[in-house]
Amino acid sequence: MRQIVLDTETTGLDPKSGHRIIEIGCVELINRKLTGRHYHQYINPEREVDDGAIEVHGITNEFLADKPVFSQIADDFMTFCDGAELVIHNAPFDVGFIDAELKRLGSPRWQSVAVHCGVLDTLTMAREKHPGQKNNLDALCKRYFVDNSQRDLHGALLDAEILADVYLLMTGGQTDLALAGSGNGGDEREGAEAEQSEAGSIRRLSADRAPLAVLRASAEEEQAHAEFIGLLEKAAGKHYW
Repeated sequence: MRQIVLDTETTGLDPKSGHRIIEIGCVELINRKLTGRHYHQYINPEREVDDGAIEVHGITNEFLADKPVFSQIADDFMTFCDGAELVIHNAPFDVGFIDAELKRLGSPRWQSVAVHCGVLDTLTMAREKHPGQKNNLDALCKRYFVDNSQRDLHGALLDAEILADVYLLMTGGQTDLALAGSGNGGDEREGAEAEQSEAGSIRRLSADRAPLAVLRASAEEEQAHAEFIGLLEKAAGKHYW
């Protein structure tokens, strides 16, 4: 299973008003493991960045002046994402901007995101798991104990890396930072598949191995436990079982 955790930064809030993408950050997961592969690109939007947007991400017009335009990076970006499931926080926002860029491009090769990728919205997932609570990325980092101390400003690649950790924890998986590839220069997907196969293999234990020690509670420990349960029942005003 190949997933791309993706985030973008933009000139403003609405692509229908002509706002454009100025940064794309992606990290790759294969079989729920970070592979170490990523895609990161700043983009000249061919228009001014709103002051309010600059306050959020800190990316200025001057910084973007010498960066490539979207048409120059589209093939590399879409090739990186093609066929994967995109994991995005508030997916309609990012997908809307990407689709607007692809439509503007008018390429017969690259159509809408839905044609080339699946999409998983972690904001929708978070709202289902934590109804009535804040579910922005900062709130989820606090809830799942993900370090976001370097996130003074929004940044597409940093936010994608943070979201990858949050997503893995939120969906019950371990955030294993070991690379899926073996580091031997071979194909990263083969490394991930080999690692998964090894992890899922059956390990037989010797029949004549030493038995595990069984430690039974002492009379004093059983009495202390009974007293503790009594306190819980008294505090709740009812029995638990």
